[in-house]
Amino acid sequence: MLLTRLRTDGKVVAKDLAAELGLSEDSIRRDLRDLAAQGLCQKVYGGAVPASPAVVDYAGRRALAPESKQEVARRAARLVHPGAVVVLDGGTTALAVAGALPADLTCTVVTHSPTVAVALLEHPGVETILIGGRIFKHSAVACGAAAVEAAGSVSADLFLLGVTGVHLEHGLTTGDADEAAMKRALSRRAAETWVLASAEKLGTASAFDVLGLDDVAGIVTDGGDHEVSRGLAARGIAVL
Repeated sequence: MLLTRLRTDGKVVAKDLAAELGLSEDSIRRDLRDLAAQGLCQKVYGGAVPASPAVVDYAGRRALAPESKQEVARRAARLVHPGAVVVLDGGTTALAVAGALPADLTCTVVTHSPTVAVALLEHPGVETILIGGRIFKHSAVACGAAAVEAAGSVSADLFLLGVTGVHLEHGLTTGDADEAAMKRALSRRAAETWVLASAEKLGTASAFDVLGLDDVAGIVTDGGDHEVSRGLAARGIAVL
């Protein structure tokens, strides 16, 4: 029943559901903890929201919604203009963006993802700057103090940010604290941040906050008819 409520309402508020069902709030919270331990929901203050499916390992994410990621990548590539300095995040959607860039594009791409940097070898006009640090294997990106320090020297026009969850109440989230800190550091170094969010990430959350929705210029998604997309547009946040 809790999973059904999560799917239909997009959240469970423990206090409200306990009153509705005539159960104790502790009983609802205990059931939510059990579901969270199974990866079936994300606990938040007062209840739970749907867990992002994008917190599985890197190989698993490459197989998750590939057509959706390719569509997001095609749209995001339109934001990259000739001569620009662009920070491209890591992860499987960012890797798809690297492949979607025009073959004759001339620009500079800064990334902390070795896989993205290798993919950009196929673009002779793209100067690639790779930020180093401790490799977080789950997402195949450099994180940690050395990477955050290196990010401080970057000055970019655009940051294409990957997250695992986009939620109207809980903002932009990801599954690792160090990775979240690296994403914030990169966002601070760009004039604009756009979020890469394939449809399966909309309305979900992960454990660690990255940014608030009002901290980004817009979201690139293939879920234009999703309630999250409509909610973002109503708040004046661009949806591409």
